[in-house]
Amino acid sequence: MRIVFAGTPDFAVPCLQAAARHNEVVAVYTQPDRPAGRGRGLTASPVKQAALERGLPVYQPLSLRDPAAQAEVAALQPDLLVVVAYGLILPQAVLDIPTHGCWNVHASLLPRWRGAAPIQRAIQAGDSHSGVCLMQMEAGLDTGPVLLEQSLELAADETGGSLHDKLAALGAQVLADGLGLLRAGLRPVARPQPAEGVEYAHKLDKAEARLQWSEDAQVLERQVRAFNPWPVAEAQLQGERVRIHAAQAIPGVSGMPVGSVLAATKAGIDIACGTGALRLLVVQREGGKPVAAADYLNARRDLQVGA
Repeated sequence: MRIVFAGTPDFAVPCLQAAARHNEVVAVYTQPDRPAGRGRGLTASPVKQAALERGLPVYQPLSLRDPAAQAEVAALQPDLLVVVAYGLILPQAVLDIPTHGCWNVHASLLPRWRGAAPIQRAIQAGDSHSGVCLMQMEAGLDTGPVLLEQSLELAADETGGSLHDKLAALGAQVLADGLGLLRAGLRPVARPQPAEGVEYAHKLDKAEARLQWSEDAQVLERQVRAFNPWPVAEAQLQGERVRIHAAQAIPGVSGMPVGSVLAATKAGIDIACGTGALRLLVVQREGGKPVAAADYLNARRDLQVGA
């Protein structure tokens, strides 16, 4: 079988490794190198780095709408195109090239959380479960029929980072299962997605990371967990902007104005919210590193409880 793989970020690397296990990957597509780091030098994507380590040919077109780029894909004579967080739109002309079409590994239980940020949106919404779907791609955004899926339960302290890693590994497992069936001549049965339960996971925006103390503490805790490690929640804490890497919702009614510091101890810094309080556990000052609340308080002896 001749497989062409298309992916870009860390999430896609385990799937590339699974697809390449039987030496069937004939080419890897990934987004062009981008400026990164303090020096803003051009940096290869994680998928490109993994592909080069395996000695696989790498293609980096700016778009697949270009007829020349489409001809390049066709020349590879793929039996299957596997797409995992590639980041470029595949026009119908490309979807039609492989013998078995294009498969996509998506980090949600479709049709819930179609779109760009399914991992973070699941945590933010308070979902009890997430998972991955192996989907037959079509022109719509994550609308294709599902071939295989696996679910998992979200931990009470699940973060965007921890769920990312779990689903990346689970996605590789589901892809490997699908490829195993295809090699055996047992093509996975495509199940159309139900019309009910569709939710869109819109792309993350840095502006969303700003906490509003008027919100319910449970909502804010989920926001902190969902946006860790990016874009990281932030808020004003008695005149200073801090980033919040970990927090815990505390139930109850404080009777204090929202944003007030209710307690500041080694256990954390409790902030009055619209409902309940949010205990800040790990915070980061401008230009500093993430530290436990107790260490932050050593540098903020001016912090006034109830002010």
